[in-house]
Amino acid sequence: MELIGRVVQVNPEINGTGKNGLWRKQEIIVETQGNYPKKVCITVWGDNIDSFSVKSGDHVNASIDIESREYNGRWYTDVKAWKMEKQGSEGNAATKNQEMPDVTTFEDNSSDDILPF
Repeated sequence: MELIGRVVQVNPEINGTGKNGLWRKQEIIVETQGNYPKKVCITVWGDNIDSFSVKSGDHVNASIDIESREYNGRWYTDVKAWKMEKQGSEGNAATKNQEMPDVTTFEDNSSDDILPF
């Protein structure tokens, strides 16, 4: 799934030791776009904390996984980011420089109206 929005808060990193060794996570609050914006708490784990390096005010496109789990009769939902790109960053400059075709100037050179699938 994809989530597009603006980072409104970056919480401090949390770390500890579990049965699989050391772990670290950071929670990032992203406000979605649209008529009814929502705030979503996204958890970033491990080395992704360093590679994403987002700050408050950044516009991001986050690839996320949503998972719920049960504990003592209650359900908890995690939103985990596995990829996060800043919108308007230099990393996206190649895609920004590519021109999208104008729909009004699209020419249909086919002679029939048969769909290709």
